[in-house]
Amino acid sequence: MSGARHDARGAAGWRSDGQLPLSIARQCFKALVRGPQPLALDCRTLAGLPQGLVPLDELLDQLLHGHCPRATKDAVWSELVQRSRADGAIWTLACTGMALPALAKVSRRLATSYPGDPADVHAEVLTGFLGALPTIDLDRPRVLVRLKWAAYRRGFAALSEALDAPTPAGPGFESAPPRPPWGHPDLVLARAVRSGVLTRTEAHLIGSTRLDKESVSDWACAHKATPAAVYKARRRAEHRLIAFIRDGIRTGGADDPVAGAAMAGIAGPKLSKGAA
Repeated sequence: MSGARHDARGAAGWRSDGQLPLSIARQCFKALVRGPQPLALDCRTLAGLPQGLVPLDELLDQLLHGHCPRATKDAVWSELVQRSRADGAIWTLACTGMALPALAKVSRRLATSYPGDPADVHAEVLTGFLGALPTIDLDRPRVLVRLKWAAYRRGFAALSEALDAPTPAGPGFESAPPRPPWGHPDLVLARAVRSGVLTRTEAHLIGSTRLDKESVSDWACAHKATPAAVYKARRRAEHRLIAFIRDGIRTGGADDPVAGAAMAGIAGPKLSKGAA
């Protein structure tokens, strides 16, 4: 059994002593790069990176803040994933550490809207990421972007299921105001999916390119589509979403904070006037 498959199956068990799973992953990654022999990658053939063995924490800094070409970043991620598949747990953990900035961003965003324990969202995001390591296509560009969206899809599915769950009733349960910020746009995207207004793919598209500022070209590449087709699909989906939000405002009142926040956060002033 590969390390990636083993860790993907057990990601939900990474929680310990009240710590969030990504915090535990960060501590483990720091242990890998600490000491006189930190885990490193040979970068002698990679343009734009220091030549020789580069400790992974320094390599991560180079990928985030350096000026290495996109092809170099893909080459690094291709090597990391191949080592995870061949060598198992240590390099699977190394992949997780190298992806932590992206995974943390996804987890924070989804946890903001999640009605339960944020650790559950972290675990699901990790599971989605780790589950994609054995199967992600390394011949296509933007390896990390596609891994990130595998993680997001898993976390978003958990959010949708949590919002679908019935509210407990009976002794010990009382009505209470929603957890802030209860007007977060991801909540409205999830509700639109549950209502059949958007598909999950359309919700991912709007969430990533409008809320997470992912470029349409990056999203298109990660989903085997052309930018023109993605722009067209997003425009159609957003028109349906705006109608859904406006219907909520009419039925819920003009001062509905959920609909108002979603219209401002997702649609935006330009879109609400009909712009693409």
